[in-house]
Amino acid sequence: MATSRAVLVTGTSSGIGKAIALRLVKAGWPVYATARNTAALADLQAAGCKVLACDVTDEASMAACVAAIEAEHGAVGVLVNNAGYSQSGAVEEVPVAAMRKQFETNVWGAVRLAQLVLPGMRAQRSGRIVNISSMGGELVFPGGGVYHASKYALEALSDALRFEVAGFGVQVVVVQPGLIRTAFSDAATSAMSGAIESKGPYGAFNAQVAKSTHTAYTEGPMARFGGAPDAVAEVVERAITAARPRTRYRVTWSATIFMTLRRWLGDRGWDRLVGDTFPRPGV
Repeated sequence: MATSRAVLVTGTSSGIGKAIALRLVKAGWPVYATARNTAALADLQAAGCKVLACDVTDEASMAACVAAIEAEHGAVGVLVNNAGYSQSGAVEEVPVAAMRKQFETNVWGAVRLAQLVLPGMRAQRSGRIVNISSMGGELVFPGGGVYHASKYALEALSDALRFEVAGFGVQVVVVQPGLIRTAFSDAATSAMSGAIESKGPYGAFNAQVAKSTHTAYTEGPMARFGGAPDAVAEVVERAITAARPRTRYRVTWSATIFMTLRRWLGDRGWDRLVGDTFPRPGV
């Protein structure tokens, strides 16, 4: 049996996932674009992608998606775990149910899909798993603790997985986008709408987090160092075609700038830096 080149991409209804699916299908890869609602994928289907329903918070949905690809290709050749969103808000006030939902999507969905595709990849002694993390997997902005925690977890699991599956011919890559111009910031702020309206001890803080998040992606001084979704798609294509891919790829100058500053400044220095943008609750 020939080695499968079939690419499974999650979260392709918009933004980065959509750009990845479009770029890879145009490059000749057999791409399976997925989302919870396949009606949102009509343009990807018209571009040549095959579309499948895949809810990364639902076991049956994920299993059926992988089984459908394996029935046609024998295995999933490339898994791109892109589905995700940002839950913002002060840690004390974010409901635990919302935290669990964040991890179900950003972490457990990606891990479970990796578990589902790995038997096929091991059988053919070949495969790539690309986990779309964030610069936020190595640094934390105030008000983003839950989101950042999910990305830190994804990076840790990727590091373990990379070692564990390399001997089977499977390579694991982490992609760390910086500021990408999508609807991400709007979704992040809408996810904390109740917290913004709160008059509690974090009311002003949450409102400033929402404002700073939106500004950073649209008109702030760092926005010029951001990029379009295709910047991430280009890196993903490089990661799955390289004979020996890097373990991590940063995307955009904003990622390089912020991640370098975080490493240089240390904990207290970073706190002072973000303190110039975010108000300190209780002060």
